[in-house]
Amino acid sequence: MSRVVAYIDGFNLYFGLRSKGWRKYYWLDLVRLSQALLKPDQHLEAVHYFTSRIRANGHNTEDIRRQNTYLEALSTLPSVTMHFGHYLDKPRRCRVCGAQWMDYEEKMTDVNIAVRLLMDAFENRFDAAMLISADSDLTTPVRQVLSRFTDKRIIVAQPPGRNSVSLCRAASGYFTIGEVKLRGTQLPVHVARSDGYVLTRPAPWK
Repeated sequence: MSRVVAYIDGFNLYFGLRSKGWRKYYWLDLVRLSQALLKPDQHLEAVHYFTSRIRANGHNTEDIRRQNTYLEALSTLPSVTMHFGHYLDKPRRCRVCGAQWMDYEEKMTDVNIAVRLLMDAFENRFDAAMLISADSDLTTPVRQVLSRFTDKRIIVAQPPGRNSVSLCRAASGYFTIGEVKLRGTQLPVHVARSDGYVLTRPAPWK
């Protein structure tokens, strides 16, 4: 059996789903999704999920609560390892009226993915890597891994509504995740933590 490790760009996946209006698929079981994308001769070894916790801005309390609930639900899946980046302040300006405001930009996800991908390749943890992302910043790491480890493959699974021509060209193969796969790989409505506390799928995600 060919060993596969999945690397999931959390925000790229989230914004892809949001662009399609598919909020009902936010409650994803990342292990089941990764397994559903495998070929019959492949075995899922591990799932790495890369994201950042939302920063409070005084208007996003519910967003933070929903994200925390989802992250806690993911933490009950033994095959999933979570890796966190962070947000940096970034000033924005309206091109029309010139108004300025402070926004936040998510950082470190692409770097964290690249480092983990390289580490796992050097440590021979996979025969094929499944990269769930369409971030063109990952093009160079993918090229470097495939150049150094010619016996390994990297398959790009693009989230719905996202596309990177350069990343797909660099990879060993690519495809776009379809709605059927998303629909069939949702977490249960209620997920119990190890301490017995029951997490419930957020109502807006139903």
